[in-house]
Amino acid sequence: MTDAFIFDHARTPRGRGRPDGSLHEITSVQLAAQVLQALAERNGLDTGLVDDVVLGCAQPVGEQGGNIGRAAVLAAGYQQSVAGQQVHRFCASALEAVNAAAAQVMTGAADAAIGGGVESMSRTVMGADSGAWSADPWFAYHNYFAPQGIGADMIATLDGFTREDVDDYAVESQRRAALAWQQGRFSKAVVPVRDLIGEVVLDRDEHMRPDTTREGLAKLKPSFVGLGQMGFDAVGIQRYPQIEAIQHVHHGGNSSGIVDGAGAVLVGNKSFGERAGMKPRARVKAFTSIGSEPTIMLTAPSAVTHKLLKRCGMSLKDIDLFEINEAFAAVVLRYIRALDLDPQKVNVNGGAIAMGHPLGATGAIILGIVLDELERRGLGTALITLCAGNGLGTATIIERV
Repeated sequence: MTDAFIFDHARTPRGRGRPDGSLHEITSVQLAAQVLQALAERNGLDTGLVDDVVLGCAQPVGEQGGNIGRAAVLAAGYQQSVAGQQVHRFCASALEAVNAAAAQVMTGAADAAIGGGVESMSRTVMGADSGAWSADPWFAYHNYFAPQGIGADMIATLDGFTREDVDDYAVESQRRAALAWQQGRFSKAVVPVRDLIGEVVLDRDEHMRPDTTREGLAKLKPSFVGLGQMGFDAVGIQRYPQIEAIQHVHHGGNSSGIVDGAGAVLVGNKSFGERAGMKPRARVKAFTSIGSEPTIMLTAPSAVTHKLLKRCGMSLKDIDLFEINEAFAAVVLRYIRALDLDPQKVNVNGGAIAMGHPLGATGAIILGIVLDELERRGLGTALITLCAGNGLGTATIIERV
């Protein structure tokens, strides 16, 4: 097996995922293409050295379908010899794409590949691809289907996380994200997005609310009471009969933000680095995925972390920083408790509650964020993980070189 090195990464800022968001006029293909262009331009990269571009997308329909990986390659002006593909593992799609790119390098199938993802949530409605998971009555019935928000509230109920607990976590996410932006920690990675005439339309994460307080969040109504009353609370209780009633504690302020965005990570072997004149910044040490109980859906990160560490012969003490997608506050709180982690090592620059979660892109974005933070702090190793729809989880370990 050949080492797969990370040479660079880039991402767009995240725009509010609604018609008045700054990135609404920018298509998914253009979001991805601008990130690919930035990787090439700032590194003086001969794009013919890249074998494949693997892009994740969680709603691969309409303008996001039809192999957006190849479309982005062509839109970015890469050489036509560069292949492209699209992968879908719900919220873990982009991390899975990076892992797929690394796997090609490790096995010798490619000298270099780019893994990343894109999601325009303002242009492609969440749930547009539905599938058997929610749309097939037989499948939904036999697998106790309930929406993710119900699963998040079930975690809070089962683990005893109160409304105050999840709101406090959300406030801290906002504080950390605001500090990171203030100190310029994202400056190397963020690529300003431009419109068709070249004007910058967004150069900063747009979803953030740095003035968030617990008192302000306390005024928000829980978001998933209505879904529960439609019958999904009953489904959850049927699957988990130890629950007497689901405590609905999540709302827009302590859940991941709906946003548009893209991110990409350039991975290659030693030979590629020498030919491209680039120095590696980190190595993709290992990665894996796992399935988890599909009704609650969001508990895989701790299980996939244990699985990956066991495969590597590592322990939690060997990891300097942890980056877990903030799908909902209770997901992160459960992860910290289940693994007995120091909260000061988890999502140190805030996360999706503050900055948003462009479904198919987040895995690549948070991998880049934690790599930059390892370098800033002079640390060595990080673990990145995300829960994903239908009861899935993916994790990756990277090491600086």
